[in-house]
Amino acid sequence: MTAGFEAHYLAVEGPIGVGKTALAELLAQRLQARAVLEAAEENPFLKDFYQDMRRHAFQTQLYFLLTRYRQQQELLQFDLFKQRVVCDHLFARDRIFAYLTLDDHELALYEKMHALLEARIPKPDFVIYLQADVEVLYKRIAVRGRAYERDIPRAYLEDVVQAYTHFFFHYTETPLLVVNTTDIDFVKRKGDLDDLIGQMQSMKRGMRYYVPLGS
Repeated sequence: MTAGFEAHYLAVEGPIGVGKTALAELLAQRLQARAVLEAAEENPFLKDFYQDMRRHAFQTQLYFLLTRYRQQQELLQFDLFKQRVVCDHLFARDRIFAYLTLDDHELALYEKMHALLEARIPKPDFVIYLQADVEVLYKRIAVRGRAYERDIPRAYLEDVVQAYTHFFFHYTETPLLVVNTTDIDFVKRKGDLDDLIGQMQSMKRGMRYYVPLGS
């Protein structure tokens, strides 16, 4: 089922609660790949950030930037032509959130740091962008029950969704598969995952909107 898929470094992206990590883990199993997963809950500033974004934005963002950089650096230890990798985030996601939360002075400093670090990391060769509307995201966030996510303001989540839409509308670096996950359950329905992998196998370049099986 996976023999025709040529990408060796695959990234799954999308807004908070969309299901990136679950899909990345499933794909890693099916593709016999190494899963590289973000551990957002380890960020010691995140809980305070959701309670007072303006006060804690820079510390939160800086922690994420350095942690994601360290994870990406670890990928350089692997031969990506011999061992496939599936990551549940792009390094670029950090800038999406930075532009939503940092003031002009913080952003100027952040951009200098980001540019230095970005030049030293490997780039994925295939990206899956998961979409869902805000109501669906809120339901999924509630189901997974992370205490620090209970205080996410609706307006912030709406801004995140819009920022992702804008980012990927202009994204051209790799083949991009856009997936609306509203009516998809990759975890509980094997057919959904099989169909997605079929779409991945048939893509060589450009962008494609995935139409779920049975839609």
